[in-house]
Amino acid sequence: MRATDRKSIVLLVCLASMVLLPGCTNWKKKYANLEVAYENLKGKLDYERSEKGQLADRVSQDQATIEELQRQIEELNKRPEDVTGFGPGYQVDVDPLKGTITVTLPNAILFDSGKAELKKTTISELDHIRSVLRDKYAGRQIDVVGHTDSDPIKKSKWKDNWELSAQRALTVSRYLIQRGISGKEIRAVGCGESRPVASNTSASGKAKNRRVEIVVYMR
Repeated sequence: MRATDRKSIVLLVCLASMVLLPGCTNWKKKYANLEVAYENLKGKLDYERSEKGQLADRVSQDQATIEELQRQIEELNKRPEDVTGFGPGYQVDVDPLKGTITVTLPNAILFDSGKAELKKTTISELDHIRSVLRDKYAGRQIDVVGHTDSDPIKKSKWKDNWELSAQRALTVSRYLIQRGISGKEIRAVGCGESRPVASNTSASGKAKNRRVEIVVYMR
C-alpha cells in the first residue's frame, strides 16, 4: 500500500472518530437525563400512591367517626349537640350520608332585622362554636351558610335577600377567622330564601327560615 493511501486511511479514521465521539457523548448525556427523569417520575408516582393511601385511610376513619356519632344518637339516645361537642342549647344535626355536622343559629340570635352586623349579645355563642371547631374539628372544611325568609327587602341597603344572606354569612365567617379558624377552611355561602325549612306563610315558619348554618364536613 502506498504511503499516500495509508495517510488517506488514517485521515478518514480520524475524521470518523471526530464525528462519532461527540455523538456518543450526546447519547450518554441523553441517557443520563432520561435516567434522572425516570427516577423523578418514579419518586412522584410513589409519593402519589402514598398520598392516595393516606387519603383513603382518612376517608375511612372519617366515615367511621360520623357513623359512630349516628350510632350514639340512635342506639344510646344521646343528643346530637352532646355527641358532637357543641353542647346544650344548640341545634345540631348529623347527616351520615352527606358526612356533615350542621349547627343552626337563628338570625334573631345573631342579627337585628335587615342588618348584617353581629349583636354584641351573640359574641359568646360564636366564641363557643369557634372553640369547638378549633378543638374537635381542626382542619375540616366548613361552610357558613346564610338563609332568609321570603319577605322582600324594603327598608334596607341590601338589594335582595340573597345579598343579605351572603353578607351575614361573610360576617360570621370573618368573625371566626379573626379568632383563629383558618381562612382556608371556611367558605361563606348565601342562599337567600331558596332553601326554606318551614313554610313562609306563618311568622313562626319565617323565623325558622331566617338562620345561619355552620356546616362541618367530616369527609
